[in-house]
Amino acid sequence: MTDDKDTGRQPDDESGASSEETPDSGFIEAEGPDVETSLTDADLSFLSGQSSADELAAERLADLQRVTAEYANYRKRTEANREVDKERAVGEVVKVLLPVLDDLDRAAKHGDLEEGGPFTAIAAKLRSGVERVGLKPFAAPGEEFDPQIHEAIFQQPSDDVTAPVIADVVESGYYLGSSLLRAAKVVVAVPNG
Repeated sequence: MTDDKDTGRQPDDESGASSEETPDSGFIEAEGPDVETSLTDADLSFLSGQSSADELAAERLADLQRVTAEYANYRKRTEANREVDKERAVGEVVKVLLPVLDDLDRAAKHGDLEEGGPFTAIAAKLRSGVERVGLKPFAAPGEEFDPQIHEAIFQQPSDDVTAPVIADVVESGYYLGSSLLRAAKVVVAVPNG
């Protein structure tokens, strides 16, 4: 057995065992304050880290969903604006051709565009070309007059009608897609009285 003087330890009991180690238990005794056995909220804060992580993940997911929805809406608006801009640009080009189409309509009324005539093929190509880009003429004699899409340039009293009706079309109206490009200029037959 070693002398306690060499190790600098004081024997606690008569057996000569030191205060740090007991031969029976194999445990080391520590000096210092007693360890508390009651837990406070501050001691359990590491457990709330999981719930705050779940809340943070849910918040990030909600942000991601919001940004995704905003992007989808932005894409839809951009595509719709692109279609409107395209229709507007085509409309500007087609407006330049409207006087030519009006001249062709007048020539057809006077019989200048008879089958086999020199300009018949040109007129047909021009009309089919503008129809491909979405230009549609409207207004015909006998249709009901609608002040939203027809411009009355003359009213003609008539006993044959009970409501305003188109008697003659001076200039055809045109739609480009769903947009009114130009109102039709018409002579309107109105009821007498």
